[in-house]
Amino acid sequence: MTGEPNDLRVHRLQKLEDVRASGVDPFKAKFDRDRLVSEIDTAYNAIEPEGRTGDLVRIAGRLMALRRHGKASFAELQDKTGRVQLYLTADALGEELYDTFLNFDIGDIIGVAGEVFKTKRGQLSVAVASYDLLTKSLRPMPEKWHGLKDVETRYRQRYLDLIMNPDVKETFIKKTRTIAILRRVLDERGFLEVETPMLHSIPGGAAAKPFVTHHNALDADLYLRIAPELYLKRLIVGGLERVYEINKSFRNEGISIKHNPEFMMLEAYQAYADYNDMMDLVETLINGVVEELAGSVKITYQQKALDFTRPWRRLTMIDAIKEYTGRDVSFAMSLQDIVAVAKELQVELQPHLGKGGVITEIYEKHVEHLIEQPTFVLDYPLETSPLARKKPDSPELTERFELIIAGREVANAFSELTDPQDQHARFEAQQANKAAGDEEAHALDEDYVIALEHGLPPTGGIGIGVDRLVMLVTDSASIRDVILFPQLKAKPAEE
Repeated sequence: MTGEPNDLRVHRLQKLEDVRASGVDPFKAKFDRDRLVSEIDTAYNAIEPEGRTGDLVRIAGRLMALRRHGKASFAELQDKTGRVQLYLTADALGEELYDTFLNFDIGDIIGVAGEVFKTKRGQLSVAVASYDLLTKSLRPMPEKWHGLKDVETRYRQRYLDLIMNPDVKETFIKKTRTIAILRRVLDERGFLEVETPMLHSIPGGAAAKPFVTHHNALDADLYLRIAPELYLKRLIVGGLERVYEINKSFRNEGISIKHNPEFMMLEAYQAYADYNDMMDLVETLINGVVEELAGSVKITYQQKALDFTRPWRRLTMIDAIKEYTGRDVSFAMSLQDIVAVAKELQVELQPHLGKGGVITEIYEKHVEHLIEQPTFVLDYPLETSPLARKKPDSPELTERFELIIAGREVANAFSELTDPQDQHARFEAQQANKAAGDEEAHALDEDYVIALEHGLPPTGGIGIGVDRLVMLVTDSASIRDVILFPQLKAKPAEE
């Protein structure tokens, strides 16, 4: 590493001391601004070149550029809504204040007051009549902030990423809007937003390895939730009938462009509904987001055209395997024959898998990533769906679907299992899988079974990966692009 960054910081620290020595506070408590940059643009953009408004505005933000030209200079100020040009002259400010401003550093936060006008070239500007240094920046801003070589730094120092890249800021604004749209659609349909625990005594609701911690006062291990599902269904038992939670869940899994250990989900449950109703609800929710944020049901994601026109395709898992691999699999075949198909396709299998597990592995390894257009993949095997209702005419399968878009699971849903005896038996089967080495097998939750014994009405439930949905509507390649502070490997020691 060169010594330049440290040298620049030393230089700025000296400037800080100079400011303090002059009697000026370099870290102000407040500035009374009356306009945002976007409001100036909206109000005054129609004026003619060289036109003056006579209106004095007070704006504040970060100094992003400074072009010194003798007795008249230009600067750029950036707030959360955009940038505006500042025009400074020694005549308007006086020699001393003019020179002091020119000694500011890029990254300093300032407040200015001045008249709005347009330059001869038609650029909307503010003629600075007075200014305040609000916060002295002690570290230089990055000169170049693009390219793959900087991706890791962008994630680690997201504050700089937001300052330097307007598209990044827009991504997270769209994420907030996505959550608001999901809430609005569910609220309009009579769903009640609730909160459930993030610390669980028994991890449940998904096939995932949990994070474990220890509660000293209780002298008991607790788990960060892998899903809120079992608590939300307890609320359906309690009579709330339509509930949802936009939640953070945690899974002790690998880090990739599709996975972050901490992620956001929407889970919703509706009494007296099944997985067909959930397909309709998922279409409504996701189309609501896509249409409002993209202005169309047709978008481009990573150079692929996606069409969200309803209804979306519905395809069973077994039919999907046939379509994308050309291989036939069915529960009428022996386990040995299904395993043979998997081996032909070079699918590695765990020894404890039954027919349903092998079929699911074939699908996940050779089919899911090939499905681009919004598609409901239906009827997952019972073996891999311990919380879903069996299909009456095919007891090896369940009334479950996953929504696949651009090769990724975006939603998971099913007609909920309401039979407490069946549920208890499936939990016990999961314990056998865990004993055989499956770290992601569901835990046995006796209290949840007791809740079912009080009576869970027919219920449909969905889980939508909010981060993955935001990836689609912002054309983001990695989940880390839509999480403000993603989990990263430890930063290597500097040489």
